[in-house]
Amino acid sequence: MKSIVITGVSTGIGHGATKVLTQKGFHVFGSVRKPEDGERLKKEFGDRFTPLLFDVTDEAAVKRGAETVRTALKGEKLFGLVNNAGIAVSGPLIEVDPDDFRKQLEVNVTGPLLVTQAFAPLLGVDKSLKGNPGRIVNISSVGGKRAFPFIGPYAASKFAIEGFSESLRRELMLFGIDVIIIGPGAVKTAIWDKAEEIDISRYGNSPYLQILQNFQNTFIAQGRKGFPPEKLGRLIHKALTVANPKVRYSANPASIVEKTMMALAPKRTLDKIVARALGLMPK
Repeated sequence: MKSIVITGVSTGIGHGATKVLTQKGFHVFGSVRKPEDGERLKKEFGDRFTPLLFDVTDEAAVKRGAETVRTALKGEKLFGLVNNAGIAVSGPLIEVDPDDFRKQLEVNVTGPLLVTQAFAPLLGVDKSLKGNPGRIVNISSVGGKRAFPFIGPYAASKFAIEGFSESLRRELMLFGIDVIIIGPGAVKTAIWDKAEEIDISRYGNSPYLQILQNFQNTFIAQGRKGFPPEKLGRLIHKALTVANPKVRYSANPASIVEKTMMALAPKRTLDKIVARALGLMPK
């Protein structure tokens, strides 16, 4: 049975990917931060799932997770690594809490670095292991190509993942390890319920307050119309198994008209369209 490590599997895309890959016959080692989540997922997915208890920002815990996987593989290479775990920090960049911004980058950018360094030997950097080199799938976002207002911290982290992945892909050619990016748009997950609970009263004296309220409502409504996590799971399976994968896959539920406009319209034109829609045009 071939094995895959996925970070952040308690909910969302990570859970959807675990569901699809275990159904496809893979064994998934999935990272969770709470023991109870590991137990819950073990009951759901049975013998094809092994929980790894670590936060992606905890270097020592990540390394312990990698040692657990190495022991379980008994000299075989790891088939794949999916860097999925992440958070989303929002707010106007000129007012966002710098500590929140640092945490955004720590989880979404430094986290994948620590995980990749820990598991790269199992994917093929360690030549003593048996089997073919594995693949890495990094979960980026539509926000890794186009940055919208009020999600600047998140967009910055995903733009970083795009560059991180491109450099990594070229460096790991030495070992035959491929790196593929998946850039989802909106996905139907519990994150939208959490987003609805975000308290924006901290911006009570901000000129952005009313605009933030409108943006939050619009953003949440669009998110709840997104793809189911299992669709992303199937795309992750494709990226890990297809003979000649693309370097990047997009999964955006937006209409063809929206996608075309966003891809082809000049940046200044898009600035005005977004600003008018949100009420950001100066009066």
